[in-house]
Amino acid sequence: MSASVDDRVNLLGLPRAELEAFVAARFGAKPFRARQLLHWIHRRGASGFQEMTDLAKGFRAELEAAATIAVPQIVASRSSSDGTRKWLLRMDETQGIETVFIPEPGRGTLCISSQVGCAMDCGFCATAVQGFNRNLSAAEIVGQVWLARHELAAAAAAAGEVPQPITNVVFMGMGEPLANYRNVLPAMRILLDDLAYDLSRRRVTLSTSGLVPQIYRLAEDCNVALAVSLHAPNDALRDQLVPINRKHPIAELLAACWHYLERQNGRSVTFEYVMLDRVNDQPEHARQLARLLRGRPAKLNLIPFNPFAGTRFTRSPDAAILAFRDILNDMGVIATIRRTRGDDIDAACGQLAGRVRDRVLVRLGTKLGRTPAEAIP
Repeated sequence: MSASVDDRVNLLGLPRAELEAFVAARFGAKPFRARQLLHWIHRRGASGFQEMTDLAKGFRAELEAAATIAVPQIVASRSSSDGTRKWLLRMDETQGIETVFIPEPGRGTLCISSQVGCAMDCGFCATAVQGFNRNLSAAEIVGQVWLARHELAAAAAAAGEVPQPITNVVFMGMGEPLANYRNVLPAMRILLDDLAYDLSRRRVTLSTSGLVPQIYRLAEDCNVALAVSLHAPNDALRDQLVPINRKHPIAELLAACWHYLERQNGRSVTFEYVMLDRVNDQPEHARQLARLLRGRPAKLNLIPFNPFAGTRFTRSPDAAILAFRDILNDMGVIATIRRTRGDDIDAACGQLAGRVRDRVLVRLGTKLGRTPAEAIP
């Protein structure tokens, strides 16, 4: 009896080793079949097995019965005046996430989500304010890359243009990637696989708010670029802005970062620092930050705060951001200011918030009850 549609395995989420094991166990096929599937699905963007013309018809029929290539459904797509594109994707009947593509000369960065919502409770982030619902599967994570590449190619073909390539993938969308480790890890392995997306380890970036045990685990499992949401130069302030700091304070977090670089022979860690007016943007904050990072393989990315409905924070004035950067640079710490992209479509850093229905809010593992939310249309 053939498997039902609900029982079929979504091959989008299987890295090479798991795909080889799947075709061997299910069909008695050799590893080269898995390599063919990887190439067809990810490199060539196949959406169905009948497109895979170098596979035998019988094998294709077996694949149809046992497996699928299922990508998220697009609910809405918006384009910014600066060329940034944002897709609202349906994960199931009630859950939505957002994925953002940022074009730049010579490169294209895709910002993908790893969870529906986020439990880290950082008050300056729209995703955290909406609460947490569930982890994304590896297939749902990789599906965002597959879908974005397909959409960019289709738009370019319609305009008679060459499609903008996705050269960089950053886990900086909705969710805390290291809180969904078991699904994020295989997704990253697919992105790095030369038969799939063939991205350099320096072009896949994982951003974390500071889950220290998982950083040590990642150091043993996968080599990608590491970015850390720091946002404060001392524990007292970071406890307020990034609540996970109460469990893993700054000294513990930095020790894990330096270990990661040593283990993976990395160049540097990027520390993200959102600029909040009269909260963390004072000259003394910059000097404290410089004392923390001076002489270390660190870069600071200063992010002008992107407002969203209901937030109590405001963006630091441009003059304060420039002065903050200059203090850091003068004290020997590399600091740059991130250019805001896509804020006119709520696609900028900290603004992503997929719409859901009847969400149970969970922050740092504590249920806070139900809250009405705008339903996915």
